[in-house]
Amino acid sequence: MKLSPREAVGYFAKPDPKKAGVLLFGPDSMRIALKRQELIASLVGPQGEEEMRLTRIPASELRKDKAMLSDAIKAQGFFPGPRVAFVEDATEQLGAVIIDAMSDWQIGDAQVVVTAGSLKATSKLRKFFEMHPNGLAAAIYADPPSRGEIEATLKKSGLGTIAPDAMTDIEALSRSLDPGDFRQTLEKLALYKIGDATAVTSEDIINCAPATSEAEVDDVLNIVAEGRTVELGPIMQKIAGQGIDPVALSIFTMRHFRALHAAASDPGGAASGIARARPPIFGPRRDRMTKQAQKWGMHKLEVALEVLTDTDLTLRSSSRAPKMAVMERALIRLSMLSQRR
Repeated sequence: MKLSPREAVGYFAKPDPKKAGVLLFGPDSMRIALKRQELIASLVGPQGEEEMRLTRIPASELRKDKAMLSDAIKAQGFFPGPRVAFVEDATEQLGAVIIDAMSDWQIGDAQVVVTAGSLKATSKLRKFFEMHPNGLAAAIYADPPSRGEIEATLKKSGLGTIAPDAMTDIEALSRSLDPGDFRQTLEKLALYKIGDATAVTSEDIINCAPATSEAEVDDVLNIVAEGRTVELGPIMQKIAGQGIDPVALSIFTMRHFRALHAAASDPGGAASGIARARPPIFGPRRDRMTKQAQKWGMHKLEVALEVLTDTDLTLRSSSRAPKMAVMERALIRLSMLSQRR
């Protein structure tokens, strides 16, 4: 049976322990790994691996010993509970071995979880799971997570109420970060909100978002903060070519300038303010941001934050203006503002 992307969200969170096996395949190994982790954790529970109810079988080992999977399916563990036999990075060449091992699967045997790269529609392995009356096949595409997947991840992370603007920011981050970084950001956000019953806000997102999603984003922030306006055009073309979302770029810029404003406003001076920044700023970046805060000063940074706030409102509005152009115009204004005395 085929699992659609929408069905897969619910199934991975609450799988059927009576199924013989599940195949996860697609071009993005990171997304497949995250889905596989979720599925296996839902099947065997948090103690499954410690209780030896999870058997990992790399494809390279299965090629050498074709009985490994059959033995893992039928083996009886020392601890009670469901068991999983996990075949990692399977290929079409192992299709016959996997199909043969699952031919006499019965309830009580270990459920088989197989991950693979891209498989053609004519693949024997893919067809076997799609046509198996007790098997499932889920194609994992390299698309950003859906709203339902994001909400499920937020719930699993222990995050409660999310303000509408904050949800917009989270969706923007999901499009600009790779899956692993995005999940880590949500985990960081959950830790940040421990003991705080209020709704997650855009400011919380800014405080927890990664400093950059690509090296070029960091370059953009430094070019703007240091007033190197002539360098902004070429780097923005790279940013647009990478498909980075304008709202995500706005989040990163707002976070950077808020950190500069906090440093410039510190009674002990910019260096003291940067030293007290949370999350901490280390290495050469600390020195660079200290110089930026000293150059701007508190009052010009307040103007910069007003410009960024207005830009953020425009990006979220129903305006038909091209969003990246709106963001680039704001960055040009900021870089020119930094040159004024």
